[in-house]
Amino acid sequence: MIRSFAFTTQGKLHMKDIDMFLMPTLLADTNLFLWVDLDKPTAEEAKEVLEMIFHFHPLSIEDCVLPSPSPKVEEYSPKEEDLFTPYLFMVIHAVDFNRKDGCFGTSELNFFLGKNFLVTYHDDALRSVSTVVERAVNGTMGIARAPDRVAHSLLDALVDNYKPALDELGLEIAELEQKALHQPSKETLNNILQVKKEVLHLRQIIGPQREVLSRFAKGEFKLVRPHLVPYFRDVYDALFHIGELAQNYTDSLTGILQVYLNMSSNQTGEVVKLLTLITVITTPLMMIGTWYGMNFKDMPELEYKHAYPIAGVAMILSTIATYLYFKLRKWF
Repeated sequence: MIRSFAFTTQGKLHMKDIDMFLMPTLLADTNLFLWVDLDKPTAEEAKEVLEMIFHFHPLSIEDCVLPSPSPKVEEYSPKEEDLFTPYLFMVIHAVDFNRKDGCFGTSELNFFLGKNFLVTYHDDALRSVSTVVERAVNGTMGIARAPDRVAHSLLDALVDNYKPALDELGLEIAELEQKALHQPSKETLNNILQVKKEVLHLRQIIGPQREVLSRFAKGEFKLVRPHLVPYFRDVYDALFHIGELAQNYTDSLTGILQVYLNMSSNQTGEVVKLLTLITVITTPLMMIGTWYGMNFKDMPELEYKHAYPIAGVAMILSTIATYLYFKLRKWF
């Protein structure tokens, strides 16, 4: 699906759902800004927009169409034979956390940012894009006055959408802590390791993404006007805070894993202690029973009239004495 919008420099919607043949004309109008959003496009749609209309560099088109595991930003300047105007190509990732599966889902969002155009490409429906489209069409806060403003709004909305995912993750970690204390089972261990793996995945996403946004925050690109740099810096600060929170989650999970191991060790120790006590307490029974179970002919005890009850009483008294000794020493 292709969504396209043309805005005036005052941020007013001039035209939407634009025919393909009109786009080159609108691109030539310096009083307009063109935004084309490719939402799960077909190969033909992607080729027509990216190659035939905007003539983007083949390498950036390849990076856009194929999944990119790591966020990045690259600046493209035309050479003599190139048909495109200068633009920035950026790969960024949105995230979502599913508590049912215990997994982070990532969705890739690609930007082509030029002086008077913005092309976005994504294979999954993204809340951040839908929210910014609605705000731009309604003229909210004049965010559609220039492509760098819309790019900032998209990045800001995307980073804001990290927060619900992190809140879900925080609830999951709190539940794991309770399970580690009260139900240190193998399933709990598997859950701890799974969530720890997902937090590591999140940090692997945030790290390069933070580096990308830091370049915008430093005002490195001419296509981002200087007065918007502080806004990009604010988005970078928010993502930096999220990265710190992910680090805290990693530390918490390490602590929970240690608690789980300690609780499991304590449970094992209690079992070994119980078995040891049973063994030691029943030792007099086994010793006396084993001794008189040999039934040698020359054993004088076998000739006694009351040998059987005496042996039984001896076993009972020795067992009770052993139990009381352990009780006095507070070994159980």
